[in-house]
Amino acid sequence: MNGLDFQVKAFLDDDSETFSYVVYEGSGKYGVIIDPVLDFDPKAGITSTRSAEEILTFVREQKLTIPWILETHAHADHLSAAPFLRDALHAKIGIGTHITKVQSIFKDVFNLEKEFLPNGEQFDALFADGDTFAVGSLNFQVIHSPGHTPADLAYFINGKALFVGDTMFLPDVGTARCDFPGGSAATLFNSIRKLLSYPDKTQIFICHDYPPAGRAHQFVTTVAEQRANNIHVRDDVTAAEFVRMREERDATLEMPRLILPAIQVNIRAGEMPPAEDNGTVYLKIPLNQL
Repeated sequence: MNGLDFQVKAFLDDDSETFSYVVYEGSGKYGVIIDPVLDFDPKAGITSTRSAEEILTFVREQKLTIPWILETHAHADHLSAAPFLRDALHAKIGIGTHITKVQSIFKDVFNLEKEFLPNGEQFDALFADGDTFAVGSLNFQVIHSPGHTPADLAYFINGKALFVGDTMFLPDVGTARCDFPGGSAATLFNSIRKLLSYPDKTQIFICHDYPPAGRAHQFVTTVAEQRANNIHVRDDVTAAEFVRMREERDATLEMPRLILPAIQVNIRAGEMPPAEDNGTVYLKIPLNQL
């Protein structure tokens, strides 16, 4: 798609079908990274920075200055590589202010150590709805878009593009699930309608694509395309119809493969839990809780 006054480089993690982005002014200038992925083998308990290193290589090849690693929410389907990139690029990590609600929920679920405070201090910045900030000529507006989780954000850049995280997908895939703790189908409907109130030409960059057979992965659509064709939330779908569909559909879905390790890490801004007295880091599996 054309019409943007900045550049977007998408990186697909095939394992989680996640798109991470480098959004930048141009070579040798400023940019940000959105939703980077840390590779994780749950069977072996091994992490890898392979995917993040691809992003880092691109940033260095383009000679970019990256002040911010931006998260759209605490992901349940992959671990965040934000700390690795923060340290490599001397950047900061930002997320929505409502991450504290997610932290409070999962501190109880996982019975986390008393030193873990659900106050968002693990992140460098907590963005509220309506906040604005600039990175070079990139002007960001923060849009709180809960429903999938209480803390989801969209980033509206230069009045031309929305980076919407997990709120919605490509029109032929639909919308995000709402059955995680703190999620709400009714709230998600309202969030999506808010996002789709932006001008028709506004480009929408998604965090995931689960393409039907015969279609390759894609990462960008428009407000107009979503309003006309999204199978879950096009303009002729009412709130009641959406809530009924979403709740019935969510009841049939398995939990994401990496939800238990991912949430424990991502509410810590991508950091691992503290090592125990034997020097080993452990991730918990609560029984009969989720």
